[in-house]
Amino acid sequence: MRERIRLFFILSLTSFFLLASISVEANQPKSKKPTKAELARISAADNKTNKDGLLRVASSNALIVNQNTGEVLYAKDTDAQTSIASVTKLMTAMVTLDAKLPMDEEITITDEDVDTIKNSSSKLPVGTVLPRSELLKIALIASDNRAAAALGRNYPTGKAGFVNAMNIKALQLDMTRSEFADPTGLNNHNMSTAEDLVKMVKAAYQYPEIREITTTASYEAYVKGHRAPVNFNNTNGLVRKSDWVIGLSKTGFIQEAGKCLVMQAMISGQPMIIVLLKSYGSATRIADANRIRKWIEKTSSISYSDQFKQNS
Repeated sequence: MRERIRLFFILSLTSFFLLASISVEANQPKSKKPTKAELARISAADNKTNKDGLLRVASSNALIVNQNTGEVLYAKDTDAQTSIASVTKLMTAMVTLDAKLPMDEEITITDEDVDTIKNSSSKLPVGTVLPRSELLKIALIASDNRAAAALGRNYPTGKAGFVNAMNIKALQLDMTRSEFADPTGLNNHNMSTAEDLVKMVKAAYQYPEIREITTTASYEAYVKGHRAPVNFNNTNGLVRKSDWVIGLSKTGFIQEAGKCLVMQAMISGQPMIIVLLKSYGSATRIADANRIRKWIEKTSSISYSDQFKQNS
């Protein structure tokens, strides 16, 4: 009995410190305005890029690849392994769709799906019943963690089998520097590199469902305790309000990963894959994406290989 009490006490302390030390992107309050320091970093990157024509990004890891040709337009610390937060959910979606489970099967959100790692909130109350197809939409559009957890939990071999399938899929895609620990991205041991994430985006783009869902600005669903449908907004502001032509998108954030963004988008008539990792501040990754687009549009008549050599 004493040993059980001691074990419970240790687990309780561990949970407390985990909750206190980590934050999460999904279902956070509205982003704060950029700080003066962040605006200064963004402005400096803009000014340097405009001055000499060489692209600068504030994100710690970045990679831009032409999806058709495989040509690298820009690379910055692309082989560094880092946490990827909710970008993980692209792998969750692929494994879910690969299993060919009934998408109309109703799944109940349970206490098992509640985030006990980072205590993030959710618009999906326990007891909500939704078909698998709607949970997939909510997980990808709004980056909802309970939706992603429920998808993993309702895999034929349970969550453990689902995570195993994620890692097998990563190996099949030659993502040799990646590992997955849970379906949500809350676990900081969901790790990858910019190079591997380009491979994952390319693979995810082959799924029409993922392309359609991740480029949807918002989605409404009926959940427990609400008479009217609840709205779920896309976590990528470029999908919601911009003139970008985006073919696939996913964001992510935990403290260990910083702000992350992966996208496939048409720029200057070419399909580009953009990976931005470890951005800090509320506006950095979006500012980087917009700077990248302007740079590509401006230099589209110049040899990208020459530009890449100058940026290296």
